[in-house]
Amino acid sequence: MKEAGQLDVTAMIFDHVGDSYYWHLTDIGETSVSAPLPVLVYSEHTGWHAFSSSHFHHGHEAYEGLAIAPEGSAYAGKIIEVATGERPLFDASITKNVAGLLIASVLLCLMVIGAARWYRKKDVTAPVPKGFVGTMEMMVSYIYNDVIKANVPEHTARYTPYLLTVFFFIFLTNLLGLIPGSANITGNIAVTVTLALFTFVITNIFGTKAYWQEVFWNKELPAWLRPLMAVIEFISLFTKPFSLTIRLFANILAGHCALLGVISVVFLTAVSMPGGGNYGMSVVSVLLAIFLDMLEVLVAFIQAFVFTMLSSIYIGLSQAHHHE
Repeated sequence: MKEAGQLDVTAMIFDHVGDSYYWHLTDIGETSVSAPLPVLVYSEHTGWHAFSSSHFHHGHEAYEGLAIAPEGSAYAGKIIEVATGERPLFDASITKNVAGLLIASVLLCLMVIGAARWYRKKDVTAPVPKGFVGTMEMMVSYIYNDVIKANVPEHTARYTPYLLTVFFFIFLTNLLGLIPGSANITGNIAVTVTLALFTFVITNIFGTKAYWQEVFWNKELPAWLRPLMAVIEFISLFTKPFSLTIRLFANILAGHCALLGVISVVFLTAVSMPGGGNYGMSVVSVLLAIFLDMLEVLVAFIQAFVFTMLSSIYIGLSQAHHHE
């Protein structure tokens, strides 16, 4: 733990919510415990580079003509070429968020395969599943019946795998993000943009002829209003994925920052205050942190639910048919 007056709350928060080329786990005294990650970059001048991020020593040294840009620079926290000060042409390094995505994907596959194996082996006399399989059945049934089927009544089977995958992926990554020292996956806008683009592509690629007619020339409206509504509907094609992106990203990022800020108060009041700590305030901060952590578990489910519900609504609207 740092000595009095040395706790940098801003650095601690951004260390968790930001991405990096090493996975910071904890601090023991003055020693930072981190897991190095693979670096794979291609430079126009020096070719391919593949090595461990431990060679950077947390960004304080250069290696093979590459370094991590310091804070305050244009490419802060990113790998740059020392000779030019610019980014390499290609950077496919396994950063903390990428590693978190891979871990979450493996866990999600294990969850789904584990539940599926139980159903393959059961017979008609098997009891209702309990424990993990029972929880999965309850959640799948709820999302399928009350969200997917309710909003996509036609071709439900076509879109169910995607929507269920999105729900469980977001819910799982939201929960993993609450573990101390974990990666902030859904609090990264690149991840939420990608998820929103999947919904955007599915909605518009598989949209019916009636859907596109309603977008550009809705015959149910007066003729003078159709051009104006066409412009509005065209803009809405892009505001929908934008809303999906910002809602998930902002809620998760803000929740993590608020929780870490409250946790910081524990150390600021109990340890770092000049002349002794205010332990009564520390107790209040601990209780508030526990409450916020429990609230974040609820938010993790709500954000996964809202993203899936809105995606199913957008997909359902794209399956419109002409009315006689």
